[in-house]
Amino acid sequence: MQANLNSDVSASAKGARPQTEWEKIAESAQFQQLVRKKRAFLIPATIFFIVYYFALPILAGYAKPLMATKITDSINFGYLFALSQFVMAWALAHLYAKKADEFDHTASEMRKNMRGGL
Repeated sequence: MQANLNSDVSASAKGARPQTEWEKIAESAQFQQLVRKKRAFLIPATIFFIVYYFALPILAGYAKPLMATKITDSINFGYLFALSQFVMAWALAHLYAKKADEFDHTASEMRKNMRGGL
């Protein structure tokens, strides 16, 4: 902590703005890796969700024979696809919860490591 204060003082003595605690964390390699891991999960998951979600109205509008295909006497493909969106949303939420636990664990470790350096 004392070394960081000295570096902030020397930085301000040189005319440079001292780094805030947040700026030091944001520039750390651990934080950058955490952000990359989050993006690697969130961007594909979001794209998948949007494509899957909008597939129902698009298929209902442009692929009526496919959506009207009978699976059983009273259930067609369109109904199953619509119901599968609930399953997909729950599965995605469960997957995100598991990933969020990993992200939280990594952030907690990073916080412990940073306290020694800040």
